[in-house]
Amino acid sequence: MTVRAPTAARVRADAAVLVATVVDEGRSLDELLAADRDEGSARGLKRSLAYGTLRWHYRLAALLQRLSSRSPARLDPRLRALLEVGLFQLVSGETAPHAAVAETVEAARVLGHPHAAGFVNAVLRRYQREHAGLAAAVDADLATRTAHPPWFVEALRRDRPDDFVAVLEANNGHPPLWLRVNRMRATVDEYAAELGAAGFQVHRHPVAREALRIEPAVDVRELPGFAEGRVSVQDATAQLAAELLDARPGDRVLDACAAPGGKTCHLLERTDGACHVTALDVSEGRLERVRQNLRRLGLEADVRAGDAADPAGWWDGRPYDRILLDVPCSATGVIRRHPDIKVLRRAGDVPELAQRQRRLLDAAWRLLVPGGTLVYASCSVLRAENEAVIEGFLAATPSASDRTAERTGAWPGVADAGPGRPVLPGAADGDGFYYACLVRTD
Repeated sequence: MTVRAPTAARVRADAAVLVATVVDEGRSLDELLAADRDEGSARGLKRSLAYGTLRWHYRLAALLQRLSSRSPARLDPRLRALLEVGLFQLVSGETAPHAAVAETVEAARVLGHPHAAGFVNAVLRRYQREHAGLAAAVDADLATRTAHPPWFVEALRRDRPDDFVAVLEANNGHPPLWLRVNRMRATVDEYAAELGAAGFQVHRHPVAREALRIEPAVDVRELPGFAEGRVSVQDATAQLAAELLDARPGDRVLDACAAPGGKTCHLLERTDGACHVTALDVSEGRLERVRQNLRRLGLEADVRAGDAADPAGWWDGRPYDRILLDVPCSATGVIRRHPDIKVLRRAGDVPELAQRQRRLLDAAWRLLVPGGTLVYASCSVLRAENEAVIEGFLAATPSASDRTAERTGAWPGVADAGPGRPVLPGAADGDGFYYACLVRTD
């Protein structure tokens, strides 16, 4: 039986449902898209509209507030989201204006709001007539212009006063496709040459030795040797975790918050599979992704479910030479990849996360051998989850020495006074991360 592709209006209606579900129900966009069964161009357009609308949600909402004759807060959430989808198409210019208006109006009918079709048309037509003045009005406010929640803009202004505007702007860029070459299967030069021969533009990273950025971005299944484990997708800044931990053959290594497994696999690749990695995660369900990645790459690790903050439930009593603690965090350094973070995170989340991070750090430190190295990592750009956690830990832990500065001198991004080292979004075209390299001196 032939399956008919969804109409353009249906795709827009579906994108509006995704946006409304994220904004009004607090669901993750990636989680919602994982259940999407559309294929081909319909799937691509739906994803583009959902990601773009959520990326610019706060600015689009401000425009809608000025354009609508009805209070947006009183509209049905899906209709309100559809209006934002329509405005995004007009603002971005990615869709021909006549198609953006016509198909969004028809999408109102698809969503079960036929009587709102004229209202949708009026809002979008008014934007076309008045867009210059509207843009000037809403863009007078930095948070609105850059489409971020005000609490985050103020926190970032306080934490990174010299760089906060650049971070906000970087968050709205389209993320590049970074690869990690499995040097057990090929050298980076060999794989780069193969990509070049296949028609890709290939770029190296100044520090992450296995990282290649390619253009154009493609489905991972189209990458040479992906199924055979020759390459993985991983942001270049994330690859710096293995660079900083510097595991050696024979080391006992704990990846304490391992899922989905990219860093676990990178640690093994850099030692030719000769270090002994415990890949731990509190979620048994998420560990299946770790196992899948290990199988594809032909690697082995001790994969365990357990809470790193409570070692009694999983630890065998033998200390580790190296520990990677990639803590759960606000993920405010990876907003350009996950724009729904702008909507999903709240200011009140940060203190709770910082408390959890400190508990994890205290627990992991007790599992480290004297002379061992622990790398604390987060994909947050906020000091409360980064420098403040490490400052408090160092003050309370005489056996901990911060060696980050001496090991990251050539890294891109911001070289703050410490402790640790933030790499802000956009530095060397990577995501935002924070690293602290701590050595146990007792």
